Amino acid sequence: MIFFVTATLSICTYLASTALIVRGFARSRYRSTALLLAWLGVASHTAYTVQTMLQNTGFSFSFFSTASLISMIVALLLLLATIKKPVEKLGIAVFPIAALMLGLAYNFDGTTQRLANESWAMSSHVLSSIIAFSLLNIAALQAVLLAVQDQQLKSHPPKRFIQSLPSLQAMESLLFQMLTAGLFFLTLSLLSGFFFIDDLFAQHLVHKTVLSLLAWVIFSALLLGRSLYGWRGRTAMRWTVSGFGLLLLAYFGSKLVLKLILHR
Repeated sequence: MIFFVTATLSICTYLASTALIVRGFARSRYRSTALLLAWLGVASHTAYTVQTMLQNTGFSFSFFSTASLISMIVALLLLLATIKKPVEKLGIAVFPIAALMLGLAYNFDGTTQRLANESWAMSSHVLSSIIAFSLLNIAALQAVLLAVQDQQLKSHPPKRFIQSLPSLQAMESLLFQMLTAGLFFLTLSLLSGFFFIDDLFAQHLVHKTVLSLLAWVIFSALLLGRSLYGWRGRTAMRWTVSGFGLLLLAYFGSKLVLKLILHR
């Protein structure tokens, strides 16, 4: 019963926060209420995740449970970012996805695997992978929003949603902050992965490793290009989305094929 209550509370508050954000494009008085509901959604989501781990003495690394955990971390990181920057508009995409992933995890939870039983390298790999994906997820959403904002600002007049966003400079600054942090954890993930993976072919991880390395190269090249050549704007947006697309295939494409289609 407690699982149903916490999951339902989280889903409802996520959706209510999204509704208020949509309604409050030009009304700042809705912002505090929307953020409060989002914090409650993340807290309830966290409580549900902890409760399932305690009951099952481990975390389920099934497709939907992992997606639920990542969406929860993405929502938390977004809320932390709103403390300094008014970027809560990203919640229009983040919060409904978190609600959906939690609902799927509640109904289709898989078998558990205790992280504590794994080696320190395996534990570091899993945790750094989840954090890296979460940070780069926000960066990709930020890049898409930047592309829309850049296009809309060239029209006269831009739509109300675009007018309610922070300046392009502020949005771009947050994008590269997320990219830098995400690349750091992605590097940790790749390094720790090489420590614990004994047989890439036996564990069906070759494609995941290759795609992750390609994503790492793209993100590294983008940050280097910004530092040396001042890359920004559409170049940054395209590279960010391309890198995250590879990472999405690496993290979830392989898991989707192996678990849901091939049943391995």
